[in-house]
Amino acid sequence: MKDNSTIEKCSFCGRSRNDVRLLITGVSGFICDDCAIQANEIVAESLGKPQTFNLNGKNLLKPIEIKEFLDQYVIGQDEAKKYLSVAVYNHYKRLAQKKTKDDVEIEKSNIILVGETGTGKTLLARTIAKMLHVPFTIVDATVLTEAGYVGEDIESILTRLLQAADYDVKAAECGIVFIDEIDKIARKGDNPSITRDVSGEGVQQGLLKLLEGSVVNVPPQGGRKHPDQKMIPVDTKNILFICGGAFDGIDKKIAQRLNTQIIGYKKADETQQVDRKNMLQYVAPQDLKAFGLIPEIIGRLPVLTYLNPLDRTALRNILTEPKNAIVKQYVKLFEIDGIKLSFSEETFEYIVDKAVEFKLGARGLRSICEVIMNDAMFEMPSEKVTEFNVTLEYAKEKLDRANLHKLQLQ
Repeated sequence: MKDNSTIEKCSFCGRSRNDVRLLITGVSGFICDDCAIQANEIVAESLGKPQTFNLNGKNLLKPIEIKEFLDQYVIGQDEAKKYLSVAVYNHYKRLAQKKTKDDVEIEKSNIILVGETGTGKTLLARTIAKMLHVPFTIVDATVLTEAGYVGEDIESILTRLLQAADYDVKAAECGIVFIDEIDKIARKGDNPSITRDVSGEGVQQGLLKLLEGSVVNVPPQGGRKHPDQKMIPVDTKNILFICGGAFDGIDKKIAQRLNTQIIGYKKADETQQVDRKNMLQYVAPQDLKAFGLIPEIIGRLPVLTYLNPLDRTALRNILTEPKNAIVKQYVKLFEIDGIKLSFSEETFEYIVDKAVEFKLGARGLRSICEVIMNDAMFEMPSEKVTEFNVTLEYAKEKLDRANLHKLQLQ
């Protein structure tokens, strides 16, 4: 009879060599393939969520350094970058503030970004999330409704932040939330609604307690609140809120306020100074109120800034300059298949011309590039091709065949 001590078996699960596909030999033991895979998953899960939150304010990047980081990924929008950089820097300083004899308490400055579609509001938020050392989450306001109706409750915003903080409540209470599409919860008119506006005015009223700072009971897994559900209390006093929205049509409200159509010599001279191609630079809190945000919400978003519409030069730079530029992404995709991709300068100019024509901002660039590159991405991985140059003729042919006029805004 063979001694049990000499039988080669996994030191973790105890199965012998005959019961497993592979048994790896160590210095003083063995591990089977199944246990090795499981151990790898445990290590990946443990090391994949490092607690790197910096809540004590040490080693902070200065506002200029934060802006320089944003410049690597986002073209232009210097004004919005400055506001964001200062707000994030002050948020860190506020977290590190210690009580002094003068009892001066620094209040948070929530931000609202106004800009046309495709100008980089969400990209700014995603980029700044890469460098932050506090929990950060991006939520979409379009799915929010007043409590008790179809959609998500306002508290789901904090659920996402808790998840980003790996359910560390202390860290979540010092986090940053970017609420995208804030303009979609505007009420339908400047006057208070007679009927219930559960996805507009109702959501704005629900957001008040979050923006101002209060203790909110949050369902840990999201979803609807139930009486018997265990809640996590979260204090929003130190959570910085950044809101962004396209506010389509607010330029008419701004023009109406500036009264650009007044008849008269003096007034006509004054209105010559107004840049009618970029009305958003004159945006003011009263314009947001006229658009449909309630005054209480506007008061809790004291920092108001705008994003410039992208001109031809900015669109051309967006194609190739940022770290995650659209063209660099296609080059990387083809490189994986062993194909060296290149574009002619005329092709770039043609793509930019079409993007300006369709008025879709940076998203228009991506849509046009997808139409041009789709056939090549479909066919070339199966062909023995090592190089491919996208010429102007090739780009025109693909766009003409694709009925691209469907992209054009009416």
